[in-house]
Amino acid sequence: MASEAEKTFHRFAVFGDSSSSGTEINNKNFSKLCKDCDIMDGKAVTSTDVDIVFSKVKAKNARTINFQQFQEAMKELGQKRFKGKSVDEALENVFKLMEGKDPATTGVTKATTVGGVDRLTDTSKYTGTHKERFDESGKGKGIEGREDTTDNSGYVSGYKGAGTYDQKSK
Repeated sequence: MASEAEKTFHRFAVFGDSSSSGTEINNKNFSKLCKDCDIMDGKAVTSTDVDIVFSKVKAKNARTINFQQFQEAMKELGQKRFKGKSVDEALENVFKLMEGKDPATTGVTKATTVGGVDRLTDTSKYTGTHKERFDESGKGKGIEGREDTTDNSGYVSGYKGAGTYDQKSK
């Protein structure tokens, strides 16, 4: 049971922190673990309880806790969450709640495409020189759409009879 809890601990420990090795978890991710695994129910265990327990088990000047300290914290939270059960029974129930859980990313902010954003990013409505930067499908043309390419034909730009000299002299 502890190995499954340890896997969950490691998944939450590295969540949102690419430099983390996964051996220690910070308060933010500890709170997220408690919330996502339904250890924090809002009645018996609140976010304040979770913060207090985290501060209690960590070292005085540390910002993170290891898995050993995490188990101590889970024992305390388990007793609050599952009142009337023994310490080991409560810890086992907490570990059952954690089984196979991953950090949730629901409710994360998404890019807005409402109102003016849709209208302003619709390339079919572009006019003038901006229109030249996109093909019919709305995909950008890259450099061809941005820079004037030089015409090395020898004719003045805008000359309508370009390429007709040889035809006249014959």
